[in-house]
Amino acid sequence: MAQDSYIYNTLVSTINKVGAPRVEGDYVIFTAEATSRHVGIAFQHEGFKTIHNFQRIDTKDTEEKIINSLYFYVLEVPQDLKTVSYRLVVDGLWTVDPLNANRVFDQNMGLVLSTVNVQRQEVHATKVTTNNTVRFVYQGESGQQIRLGGSFTNWDSSIYTMREVAPGLYQLDLPLPQGTYYYAYYHGITPLVDKTNPQRAYTPDGKVASVITVQ
Repeated sequence: MAQDSYIYNTLVSTINKVGAPRVEGDYVIFTAEATSRHVGIAFQHEGFKTIHNFQRIDTKDTEEKIINSLYFYVLEVPQDLKTVSYRLVVDGLWTVDPLNANRVFDQNMGLVLSTVNVQRQEVHATKVTTNNTVRFVYQGESGQQIRLGGSFTNWDSSIYTMREVAPGLYQLDLPLPQGTYYYAYYHGITPLVDKTNPQRAYTPDGKVASVITVQ
């Protein structure tokens, strides 16, 4: 399953320590100590056919010396799955997750599996949905008039007004051709960057704008 790069990058930015698996909306973040040469993970819903490699994060000091390291893997959970069952592969050896106390014995396999119960909470973030449609998302105070402007409107913010779909949650679905677009939200004449989208750039007049790419 292809992951939304914006949500993925946001989740990775929150990883700062090793701990039990953490559920974030439709994603589970796994971590491991960086004391092994290689850490992988395999899932029961994939029949344990694929070993996904953990990636490494290094924290460095001002002199570029590594002061902390850890491994991580981010799983986008299939929509019909309520429990994620898995085993780790550490330096070639299959094992349960030592950081996860939740385990079950699978009688068919004759193995103990680590498990994570997924309590889904919708992640509200700007993203490309279907048919090259971008769902723009703004979160703020309720009862505001939030407008959208960008390179696709020649920075005219009077064309699109976002709809408040829940208290403080504003959305607008806009079909766009393939390309990279720069945009901002507007409250009155004040431009606002998209806090749900970490991708930013400077406009020719020196202002910060949010960036999204339709592929």
